[in-house]
Amino acid sequence: MAGIVVREGSVQGQSGYQVGDVVSNFRLKNTDGNMVSLSDFVSSKGVIVIFTSNHCPFAKAYEDRIIALNNKFIGQGFPVIAINPSDPGTHQDDTFEKMKERAAAKRYGYPYLVDDAQQIARAFGAGRTPQVFVLQKSGAQFTVRYTGMIDDNPQDAGGVTKLYVDEAVSNLASGKPVVTTITKPVGCAIKWKNQ
Repeated sequence: MAGIVVREGSVQGQSGYQVGDVVSNFRLKNTDGNMVSLSDFVSSKGVIVIFTSNHCPFAKAYEDRIIALNNKFIGQGFPVIAINPSDPGTHQDDTFEKMKERAAAKRYGYPYLVDDAQQIARAFGAGRTPQVFVLQKSGAQFTVRYTGMIDDNPQDAGGVTKLYVDEAVSNLASGKPVVTTITKPVGCAIKWKNQ
């Protein structure tokens, strides 16, 4: 095991992207049936990648806050990309049909992508829903600048004292460095297929 760092919730031997890492392009199916790639956002200043799901109570509690993040930051060049890595065989609420229903009912203003093979969640090192990766674009590359939780109160939006993602994106949008770069995500553990 020497030399291999295993983070909680990650695949053994693969820790995923760390702050400062460049993210590889990915391509997944959106709830509207179209394919969406990270490279589609080349005109953005960055993106807010959020691994989330339909079934998880934590993801549900954060849903309106995710919509608010997109509404606040899309105009500043940092749109949300939501990705569902949950196995619909484990949670029926996470089928593609249920994802389409949820995106339509809540009028998501951002892509809600299905990660059927869970390859993108594994590449990122995501272990929970919701879990955020704030990416900053430089040239054609997207670099991780923040990873972790959305804010410090999963249960109560009114009790939030630290807006981690909001602060990170606000700093990046105004040309400042991110102060808090890593927090421990709180949410439902991603159930990996074939394990």
